[in-house]
Amino acid sequence: MKKNYLGLIFILIFTNIFAQTNSEDLPGDTSLPSTSEELAKLASFEKGNYKYSVEDYFVKAKQSSFQLSPNGMYLSYREKDENGKKHIYVKNTETNEIQKAIEEGKELIKDYSWANDNRLVYTQDQGGDENYQLFAVNIDGSNPKALTPFENVRVDILEYLKEQADYMIIEMNKDNPEVYEPYKINILTGEIHKLFENKDSESPISYYDFDKDGNLRGFSKLENEKYTVYYYRTSENDGFKKLKTTNWKDNFTISEFNYATEYKHDAFIISDLNRDRKEIILYDLKEKKVIKKICNNDTYDVDEIYLSTSRGHEIDYYSYTGVKNRIVPVSDTFKKLHKKFENQFKDKQFYIVNVSDKEDKYLLKVTSDKLYKTYYLYNTEKDSFKKIFDLMPQLKEEDMAEMQPIQFQSRDGLTIHGYVTIPKQVKDGNKVPLIVRVHGGPYGSRDGWGFRRSDQLFASRGYATLRVNFRGSGGYGKKFERAGYKQAGRKMLDDLEDALAYVKKQGWIDETKIAIYGASYGGLATLGSLVKTPDLYVCGVDIVGPSNLFTFNKSIPTYWKPYLKLQYERWYNPEIEEEKKIMEEVSPALNVEKITKPLFVMQGANDPRVNIDESDQIVRNLRKRGYDVPYMVKYNEGHGFRREKNRIESYKTMLGFFAKHLK
Repeated sequence: MKKNYLGLIFILIFTNIFAQTNSEDLPGDTSLPSTSEELAKLASFEKGNYKYSVEDYFVKAKQSSFQLSPNGMYLSYREKDENGKKHIYVKNTETNEIQKAIEEGKELIKDYSWANDNRLVYTQDQGGDENYQLFAVNIDGSNPKALTPFENVRVDILEYLKEQADYMIIEMNKDNPEVYEPYKINILTGEIHKLFENKDSESPISYYDFDKDGNLRGFSKLENEKYTVYYYRTSENDGFKKLKTTNWKDNFTISEFNYATEYKHDAFIISDLNRDRKEIILYDLKEKKVIKKICNNDTYDVDEIYLSTSRGHEIDYYSYTGVKNRIVPVSDTFKKLHKKFENQFKDKQFYIVNVSDKEDKYLLKVTSDKLYKTYYLYNTEKDSFKKIFDLMPQLKEEDMAEMQPIQFQSRDGLTIHGYVTIPKQVKDGNKVPLIVRVHGGPYGSRDGWGFRRSDQLFASRGYATLRVNFRGSGGYGKKFERAGYKQAGRKMLDDLEDALAYVKKQGWIDETKIAIYGASYGGLATLGSLVKTPDLYVCGVDIVGPSNLFTFNKSIPTYWKPYLKLQYERWYNPEIEEEKKIMEEVSPALNVEKITKPLFVMQGANDPRVNIDESDQIVRNLRKRGYDVPYMVKYNEGHGFRREKNRIESYKTMLGFFAKHLK
């Protein structure tokens, strides 16, 4: 499990303990948030009797997050109690005996996984601050241990060590908040041993490559604020030497070491050095040469390769995200399995969640644009499929709306992809309001085909939803992504406008009733669209979006700071006068006089990526001009709303806002 911080820093992703209240102890300007009564009044604009409630779409599933133990004997999952807490249980697949392993307390469990056949690990932060700590516990709930009880330190897992079951490799910014260093940690005792020092925050190591035995084989380092240099060593007794120097914009990343041969220096590399789209190549790290190309696609980036663990590490499949997710079988064994899965699930999409070490059990997740998630367990020895759980049985497929892929040309000739979810009223010849949903990131992220709870909720209320993979989005090659560099607030918004023009030509949109919303970068794009094209939209919803690029750059997390100059390369550099002027033009908080349409703002108070001041600014500046801006702040949330109660309330209020302005 590798973390590439050159990519991570540019991605701005998407129980109410405190009421909307004033307190000197709370983040931000506590005089600004709307009261609970004001927000409830806004939500009340949504009227009508509908088959499905907001809760039907956004209540957390009774059971979720299923995983197989490495030996396939156990199935773990999260189960929600009457208070909305999602505890983690372990079920014996042979005896059906169930044990509670982890109890969720005040703080939410972000992720969990199997460390070995007897022990689970999981992460938690404090109120959404994203300083994740690592915990471990036995599968029967015994021997719980806080493995990294360090304040203001963030932990990520780098490598699970199957041959050293009580250890794993992690990275932390423990000794320097700006950089991450790798540690070997004992998951029973919490004892840690630093494996390498990342001393230079001016030229930080962005990711480490460990092999399955826990040996540090190589690392990638940013140098001179423009080059990515990969260092590799041929043995533990040798020092690390420069293997390859690339522009930071290019990709040369180890996906997996090749364990199918005794020669230790072969690796499967994700690369776009010699082509526009990412491909996977087999590369000799010692001799510095390409052995052969493994897989690629002419239209989309290839992003994953899976190696068999029980058949000599042969390649089973690779995958990429096109219009839909695509798994391409390679080995003869997996070709047969893949065919069997296709026959079983027909027109649905299936994802391999995980596989037992002996590869006799496959945990599969099945979904579509009308089916949320259903888990199945496939037993190869019995050749049997067993349905484990339907996460949202209350939502019937026949009632859900269809998500259709679209493709069009931008005004300057780029091919742009997207998706529209169309309510059933369109089939009756009615024109419907449209909501544009802008994805976060923006660079490297993208929207895909599948079940989207918000889109289905809106469709049930008669709204269509448009999602656009505008320039800068990932998965379509480096030229397309780079076309979005330094285009926030400009050509990236042009693509949204061109998408709207395309959809309008289809004849089923009420052109007088178009709204826009998004989270993180999507929030910035929402604000920017209300500034740039105020006559195009009736209203907008900004969720944890930056509003002022100057203050946003100054408030980023400490561990992003070594990469700030790279952020300037993708966004804008305030040290260059021409780009500084552009920043002033595309920072919505500095151009509120151009915003004439209603706006609703939502923010997590503990957001480490987009500080609450970004939302405070836009609300304060608009209110000074006499605009009524409803403002929802949750003081136990970070970059988006993860808690069930908060999420349900936010969508109820959003529906009221849209009903007020679109109906």
